[in-house]
This record gives sequence, C-alpha cells and structure tokens, in this order.
Amino acid sequence: MGHKIHPKSFRLSVQNTWSSKWLTNKKKFPYLLEEDWGIREYLRKRLRQTEVDSVSIERFGNNLKITLRVSKPGIVIGRGGKDIESLKKHIEAILGRISKKYPGQNLSKRVLSINVEEVPKNDVSATVVAQELAAQIEHRSTFRRTMKKGLEHILQNPAIAGAKIRMSGRLDGNEISRAEWLSKGTIPLQTLRANIDYGEATAFCSYGAVGIKVWIYKGEFIPNN
Repeated sequence: MGHKIHPKSFRLSVQNTWSSKWLTNKKKFPYLLEEDWGIREYLRKRLRQTEVDSVSIERFGNNLKITLRVSKPGIVIGRGGKDIESLKKHIEAILGRISKKYPGQNLSKRVLSINVEEVPKNDVSATVVAQELAAQIEHRSTFRRTMKKGLEHILQNPAIAGAKIRMSGRLDGNEISRAEWLSKGTIPLQTLRANIDYGEATAFCSYGAVGIKVWIYKGEFIPNN
C-alpha cells in the first residue's frame, strides 16, 4: 500500500493533536494561516542547527504563544536570553509585513511569547534524527553508512520496537537519482493505536538535495483515560 498520508495526520483523532490551535472567522483565516506559515518557515531556516522537534502555535484573544521543542535549548535561548529576544523581534517583523497585505481587517496587535522546551534525552525524536542524518550527509558521509549508524542509534533505546530510514536523491553524487531505505523491527503504519513518530529533513549538498524520512515505532498508544 502506498504511503500517501502523513503518519501523524492519520492518527490525529486517536493520539495526536493539532500543531496550530486557534479558531477564527472566514475573513481572518487566510491572514492567520499565512502568519503560521511565515513563522514556521522562518524558524525552520533560523534554527536549522538546533534540531527542532516541533513548533506549536496557540492563539487566544490577543495572545500568540509559540512553543519550541528542541534538543539544544541553550543555542536557541542564548546568553542571558539575548538570542530568544532577537528571535522574537524577527517574528514580530514578519507578522508586521504580513499584516500590510490585509489592511481592511483591523486586526489588533498581538502579545507574542516564545517558550522553549528541551526534548528529553530518553525520547528518540524522528525529526531530530532526520536532521542529524542530514547534517552527516552534508559533511560528505556516505549514505549507507549514515543510514546504518542512524538505525543502530535509534534501536539502542529499549522502548523502540522498530525503525525505518529512507533517503532519496542523487545519493553519493550519482548521476541518476534513486531511493534507498533500511529498516529493522516492526513498523505497523496502518494500525491507528501504533505510536509512530515520523520526521523528515533535507540535506543540501553540492550535487543536489537529498530527502531523508524517518519512521520510529514506539509501541502501542495507551490513552490516560
């Protein structure tokens, strides 16, 4: 069966939640959607070296709250919180540029807050692993060795029941692009109660871009209630 659905979207009503939480009317929806896209695109480029696991955006009233889960929070915050303040100013500038496209909306000024959370060391994040593999590929490591080491690193955690890594593009600079993958253990992608963590990243090399996808099976999801 083809993998046409994002594993997290597929389990949205069962175990996952939305990464953007807000409600609005039809007139403001395009504006807020463009804001979310601009924020995520900026953070993806700005924090590429900090291994961002997820970005959550919440809106309530005039408040805009952004929560970052990263594996290296010290780099994001900076000495004395200097970098986080710079990050906040740049995001406010992005929101200001987007608001000029919608002059008739009469949107009130938002109160922006940014929270930074550290990914626990015992929690293996598929997005973080994909970004680490992308960094190794950019440093000219062979893709087979990178995939093998990455898979071994994931399966060192006893809570992981299976994992899969897929790379596509001009691997190792070959003229013809192709896709290669390596997997071990079980990965029940069609089971809704399966806790599948999925992440992807892109390695930008001199010979072209290499796409990296990582699936990690963390056992069955057990609801608290």
